[in-house]
Parts: sequence; structure tokens; C-alpha cells
Amino acid sequence: MATPHFLSTFIKSSFLFLVFISSFLDQTHAFEAKNSKIQHSFHTIEISSFFPASVCSPSKDSIKKRPSTLEVFHWHGPCSKLSQDEVVAAPSLSDILSHDQSRVKSIRTRLDSIRTTDKVKDEKVNLPAQSGSSLGSGNYLVSMGLGSPKKTLSLIFDTGSDLTWTQCQPCARSCYKQQDPIFDPKTSTSYSNVSCTSTTCSQLSSATGNTPSCSLGTCVYGIQYGDQSFSVGLFSKDTLTIATDVFPDFMFGCGQNNRGLFGRTAGLIGLGRDPLSIVSQTATKYGKYFSYCLPSKASSTGYLTLGKATSGSVQFTPFDSSQGSSFYFISITSITVSGQQLPIGGAVFKTAGAIIDSGTVITRLPPAAYSALSAAFKQGMKKYPAAPAFSILDTCYDLSNYTSISVPTVSFTFDGEVKINLSPSGIMIAVSSTVACLAFAGNGDAADIGIFGNTQQLAFEVVYDVAGGKLGFAAAGC
Repeated sequence: MATPHFLSTFIKSSFLFLVFISSFLDQTHAFEAKNSKIQHSFHTIEISSFFPASVCSPSKDSIKKRPSTLEVFHWHGPCSKLSQDEVVAAPSLSDILSHDQSRVKSIRTRLDSIRTTDKVKDEKVNLPAQSGSSLGSGNYLVSMGLGSPKKTLSLIFDTGSDLTWTQCQPCARSCYKQQDPIFDPKTSTSYSNVSCTSTTCSQLSSATGNTPSCSLGTCVYGIQYGDQSFSVGLFSKDTLTIATDVFPDFMFGCGQNNRGLFGRTAGLIGLGRDPLSIVSQTATKYGKYFSYCLPSKASSTGYLTLGKATSGSVQFTPFDSSQGSSFYFISITSITVSGQQLPIGGAVFKTAGAIIDSGTVITRLPPAAYSALSAAFKQGMKKYPAAPAFSILDTCYDLSNYTSISVPTVSFTFDGEVKINLSPSGIMIAVSSTVACLAFAGNGDAADIGIFGNTQQLAFEVVYDVAGGKLGFAAAGC
């Protein structure tokens, strides 16, 4: 029979053992939670994933079944028929970033012109200018039909432009080489010119930044680009076909004198907010609503959908309605790296504001915001050797001895507590076979406009509810 002393000792020992087990389990759970947090603070990236495949990987079949949806191609990738032309080589990343900087400067010029009395629109359309818009080179293509019977054209789509234009025969002055046959108005039974005296002719001033001119009673448009590219021609109307939807009397530029860095494309689709943009002209059908997903690799495809047909849960942030421009202004409120919000004052983002732009490749941030982002990113990448700066990218790493790396996660929060976690392809960009850089750049001045570029938009479904005044993001869009 057990003695009272023995029972007391046994009970005490058992209690201490249970306390030890409880403490051990608490520490184990804390370690697992900490380890899980660390894992969720970094992406593991295979170095090979930085580079596109040599063959095309089409988008999801479910996307192709959407109404009013066009497949999106990177114009230098294997999915684009333009890249199959051996005559024109794809530009180097250095060239792409140089043109990207030209685009950013031209956006600033356009915004400055709106805020001053010295308007860009006072320039003459027949004299190509040194400033204006710029296409850049990180652009995406879709195919649309024009004319009756329709001719299919490969066009760059651009949220930073308003006027849709294409090269037209007889190319009275000059046309660059394009992959598709150049559109010939004489072969379309529904083509007509817009009169100089029409109210729509005068609308070209806001859509192009230039005052239209007149030739034999026909309205003449002109649009100039920051890299000295330009398009000048007849302001026209014809039938536009988007997937199976048909729009009679669509107003566009029929370019007779075109020169510059347009690759082998047939022209451009303007997705801005101006009354002459494709968004406004198709509003009765699509309600000023469109979305797109840019593929994470040039060897994949994405989509552009006109009208409401989103595929996932969308978070919406309001457009900044205080800005009167045709650009899409948004409000960035914070940036998070590896789960930690960066110490950036709210005034930093409000000083100059920001836009989202499908044609700018690299996101531009206010100097203070970029410095904080770069410093936090360097802290998370400290085990990797640094590499020299490349063009506008100054946070770079030599990854020649690695097959995979751990990269800090990066998140952006917009007005309305909309937080998005960037995909790995939106955080770093390969500049060579062994070097990759943080895919952001700082502005030179705190007053320079911020731009949320297309690299950071990769793989998201980006939704523009223009009529509703809001921008949406849905993860894993393509």
C-alpha cells in the first residue's frame, strides 16, 4: 500500500512533468509559427524562372471562353507572330529601360502641361516634337478587326493613350514596316473621313495633346512621342470588331506619316479616359469597364476583356478623382517587405500622387519610398553578393553560384485598405544570365509622379471600372 509521502512525491513529479511538456509544446508552436512567418516572408525562386521559355504557353481555356475577350501577347515573346520575323531582333533590356525612361519623362511633361497655361496641345501636328507621349518597349499586343470586310490588325494596347490609330494606305509620306498588311481604306465599304468642322475633330486636342489641322475638308490628327516617334494622318471612322462584337463608326487615326519605335505592330489602342478612347466609344456595350492580365513571362499569354467578366475575388481601390487627366490616378498608402510595413510617411505618396500605367515597365516611386524599399530589400538579400547597377536599376545581385534564391515578399497597399502581394516576377528582373535586380526605380524629385508599372502588374487581373471610379486587383489572373 502506497504511503502518503510517496503519493505526494508522485503527484508533484507528475505535475512538474506536465508543466515541462506544456512549456515544450508552447515553444514548439512558437517556433513553428515563427518559421511559418519566415517562410511566408520570402519567395523561393528558381533562377531559371527569370527567363521565358522558347515556346508559347497559351492562357487558360476558361479565359478564352469569356465574351469580348482578346488574347494578350508580349510583342517580343514566342506567342507573338511579330517575334517570328527574323528581320527585326528584340530590343535589349538596356534599350527597353532607356525607352521606359523616355516614356516616364513624357508622362511628366503631359501632366505638367495640364497644370500650366503652356499647353502641349498648342504644338502643330505636322512638326514632330521632342516631347509628348512615349510608347516605351515593354508593351503588349492584342488583335482587333477593322473595316468591312474586317482586316485583323496587331495593336499595342495602352492605358496611357487615348486615340486609337493604325497605319493606312497609301502612306502618303512614310510608313514603317509592320507584320500585318497595312490597312487600305479603299477596300472597306464602311470607311469615311471626319470633317474638319465636326465637333469630334476638335476633341483631338485633348486626346492627342495637339490641335488638329485640316486637309481638303478632312480632319487631320497628329500625335508625337518622347522618343521622336510620331503618327500623323486622317481622322476617320470605320467598323471596329472586338471578338464577336461590332461597332460601326468607330473613330480612329488613319496614319499616313508614321515613324518610330513601334516594332512590327500596326498601331495602338488607346485605353485612356478621354471621350475618343476605345473605352468611351464602346461605353454603350461595355459600360466603361475593362480588365486585363499581363502574363508573368513573355512566353505566356494573358487577356484583355472589354466589359464585366472578372474571374476571381476583386479588391477595389478608388481612382483619385481630384485629378482631371485622362490618366488613371491611384493612391498608394504603404509598402510592406517581408511582412514588415516600411516607415514611409503618408505625405511621401501624397506629394506627387501616382498613376497605374500598362505601358511603363518599371514602377517609379518617390525618392524616400524607394530608399526605404531598397534598404529593406537589401537586408533580406544580404547573403547574396551585390552586383553593379544596371541602367535605372541600382539594387542588383550576382546569382551566378545559385540555382534558387530566397527573395523578400513585397506588398503594396492602396486607398481603401486594398493590399496586394506582388508575384515573384513583379519583384526582381533578370538583367543577364547571372545578375538580377530589384524591379523598381526611384524618382529624381519628390514632386515627380509615381507610376505603378506593368512589371508589378504581372499575373494580376487588373480591373478598370471607369464608370464606377475604381480600380480592382484579383490574384492569379493568368
